[in-house]
Amino acid sequence: MAAEGAALFAGFRVLGRFSGHVPHALRYHGRHREFYAAVAVGRSVHCYNVSPRNALPQDITCLAADRMLIFASHDNVLHAFARNKEVVHTYEGHKAKIHLLQPFGDHIISVDVDNVLIVWDIQSEEEYLQVEFDKATFAVSAVLHPSTYLNKILLGSEQGSLQLWNIRSNKLLYSFPGWHLAVTTLAQAPAVDVVAVGLVSGHIIVHNIKFDETLMKFQQDWGPITAISFRTADGHPVMAAGSPVGHIGLWDLEEKKLMCQMKDAHSTAVAGMSFVPGEPLLITNGADNAIRVWIFDGPGGAGRVLRSRMGHSAPPTKIRYHGQNGEQILSAGQDGTLQSFSTVHDKFNKSLGRGSINKKKSKKKGLKLDTMALPPIRDFASEIAHQSDWDGIIACHQGYITCTTWNYQKTSMGAHKLRPEQFSEHKPVDIYATAVDITSCGNFAVIGLSTGQVDVYNMQSGIHRGHYGKEKAHEGAIRGLAVDGLNQLVITAGSEGLIKFWKFKTKDLVHCTVLSSSPSAILLHRDSGILGIALDDFSISVLDIETRKIVRMFSGHHGRINDMTFSPDGRWLITSSMDCTIKTWDLPSGCLIDCFLVDSAAVSLTMSPTGDFLASTHVDDLGIYLWSNRSLYSLVSLRPLPADYEPSLVALPGTCPMQDEDEAGDEETCDEMIEYVSPEQLEEQLVTLSLLPESRWKNLLSLDIIKKKNKPREPPKVPKSAPFFIPTVPGLIPQYLPPEEENDTQSKVVNLGVLAQKSDFYTQLEEAMSTNEYTAPLNLLKSLGPSNIEIELRGLAPEGGGSPEVMLSFLRMIGMMLNKKYNFELAQAYLALFLKLHLKILSSEPNLLEEVSRLSTQLEETWIHLQALFNQSLCVLTYIKSALL
Repeated sequence: MAAEGAALFAGFRVLGRFSGHVPHALRYHGRHREFYAAVAVGRSVHCYNVSPRNALPQDITCLAADRMLIFASHDNVLHAFARNKEVVHTYEGHKAKIHLLQPFGDHIISVDVDNVLIVWDIQSEEEYLQVEFDKATFAVSAVLHPSTYLNKILLGSEQGSLQLWNIRSNKLLYSFPGWHLAVTTLAQAPAVDVVAVGLVSGHIIVHNIKFDETLMKFQQDWGPITAISFRTADGHPVMAAGSPVGHIGLWDLEEKKLMCQMKDAHSTAVAGMSFVPGEPLLITNGADNAIRVWIFDGPGGAGRVLRSRMGHSAPPTKIRYHGQNGEQILSAGQDGTLQSFSTVHDKFNKSLGRGSINKKKSKKKGLKLDTMALPPIRDFASEIAHQSDWDGIIACHQGYITCTTWNYQKTSMGAHKLRPEQFSEHKPVDIYATAVDITSCGNFAVIGLSTGQVDVYNMQSGIHRGHYGKEKAHEGAIRGLAVDGLNQLVITAGSEGLIKFWKFKTKDLVHCTVLSSSPSAILLHRDSGILGIALDDFSISVLDIETRKIVRMFSGHHGRINDMTFSPDGRWLITSSMDCTIKTWDLPSGCLIDCFLVDSAAVSLTMSPTGDFLASTHVDDLGIYLWSNRSLYSLVSLRPLPADYEPSLVALPGTCPMQDEDEAGDEETCDEMIEYVSPEQLEEQLVTLSLLPESRWKNLLSLDIIKKKNKPREPPKVPKSAPFFIPTVPGLIPQYLPPEEENDTQSKVVNLGVLAQKSDFYTQLEEAMSTNEYTAPLNLLKSLGPSNIEIELRGLAPEGGGSPEVMLSFLRMIGMMLNKKYNFELAQAYLALFLKLHLKILSSEPNLLEEVSRLSTQLEETWIHLQALFNQSLCVLTYIKSALL
């Protein structure tokens, strides 16, 4: 069975991605009077300060901007964005990947790797000019439009020569012999006719192109020049140059010397560099996933970081939500840093820094030569209780025995470095910490080692508080640790295939569970006491820590299980594997309810404490990807997936527009939900009630009382006035004449049998006598209100226009309802009203009397069966409530 996408999770956005290897573009907005930096991040363009909503189908290879539009290319296609979010123009014509862009008035110039230069008309999207260069003699490596040079562009080549072209007339105006070294970048100097040429040798040539004269020459020792920018309009003749190792050199153009060096401005090559015109600000970005704004306001000429946005420069390996509000995600990366990313806004992001043995020595040596840096974090655990009093995060490092504490409030490493006392003087090579956990109160940290030893430390003082087992807790390496919510139990998993339960305080072994395979990781949901165990045979076991028994077993992954996370209510277990799938298991039903494929395997997963987002990190990817939980805002089918289910590939969020796919998926899910109609009766032996409200059937026997209550009060009658002279009867004895009675000789009783018309219900009952199908009259009766039902039943008697045959048909309809055991309460209510209205007629008709006695027996049998079931259920319920289990 093929899939259409993820049913439960929809891509939302990506966190922690700020920069790539593509140089940024700086643009000035005239109306806002502000400068904006556009940065390429994967397939998206982030425009600061505008949210990243624009996206292209593939990774961006080149970026440029003019006063109105942002231009971004992917592969051989060029796009123009307006209002920082809408693709308004697309330019297709290149046959190879575009690697250079240059805005040029009403035109945009693009150069591809096959050495084809195309000038596009921005509005019409048509080619204005196409020039092809010979790769052997002039391979274009840089392009620049010199200031005040009308219709002219300057091209640099890998061979070292430069050419000045007139685009309008398509003529080569001048060839510069160059310096026989490849040109890497070209930049316009503040002076007219002067450009800076960056060479692959690290030389920077400040050249006058009008007279073909070199004005000054500088050299950097850090490799090729990657970017050049001039500080303009604030009285400081400074040129900045970037290098592949992340250093920035600042040159004084008046004194023609190196003014200062900004080392380790980026941990990778400086991709783009721009001085903000008229301000002492320098914007830089690099492939280390950082964009920084430097301000030059101090002595010595060096800049300091004014603002920055930075994520991990190497892929994150473990993420976990911090706190209960679902707004911060702690992330440990291969770059050795621990960072906190906000799901609300990037301005709330924090970096807790890199782990270091000695912080003071590390600061002196710098990033590149830091021998004191700790290896990347392998596992960590955090708690917010007491985090303002002492450290609330414990972390262990890859191949390192010492565990470190971290302080979220101070955004730095903590006060303690925790390791067993026997290794306090020397550091063993082959023994290292493998798993950590922190108690829910934030007071204790539990650390497991590769030797099988499990130790407890106090988080406030860092004092060792004991260990589990006589010498060690397990024979094999510790693969996972968990402490329950009340600090009663510590659960440890060893590589030998055992799960052990220990008393937290007394350190006594309580229970030991043998697993079918060696565990690779464990995860405890503290609120429900459910323990998820990932095994080396790619299966998952779920253990209840109260009964200490395996309650669920799941199999279906075809690769090593990387991580697991529970939903906040403990109903779902979400797992990721090296087979590139993310699966959601429903624990109550024990079924797989969602599965989808991603391009690269998810390394770590974490579910928000509020249940709104699932976060994931992936192999060789710097971002943290958020997936929204669809079940919170739309109808989602939670049916078990079939055995032949083939998951479909889902694009990572924040990289390409997924609106159409999402809408189609939502419609399909909704249709699927609407198509499912519950059957009228699940099984024949079950008694089924109708779905009608109680007002339709419960008051049928009390209609006469209701009518009396609802009858309006009559106004008081005025007595007839007595005559002035009371008439008397003539005779010897005087007698008064009695008042005349109104003689109404006409009877008020009308025989309705002649006048009444047959109702639809009556007609259908007559037809059912021959067909024996009572569904139609029953459905009609179910659609009527209580008063109409009474009128219909009164009309079945002979004085109401009915007949004994139709009354017999009605009794058979009730018998059919009792036989099939559905609409049970309706059958009782209709029969009770029928008996109340027609008891005299039933006793006088033998056929009706025989049918009523048959119904009585049937009713009694059904009720005895129901009563037995009720009593059995009540007994079990009473036993569960009162018995001591």
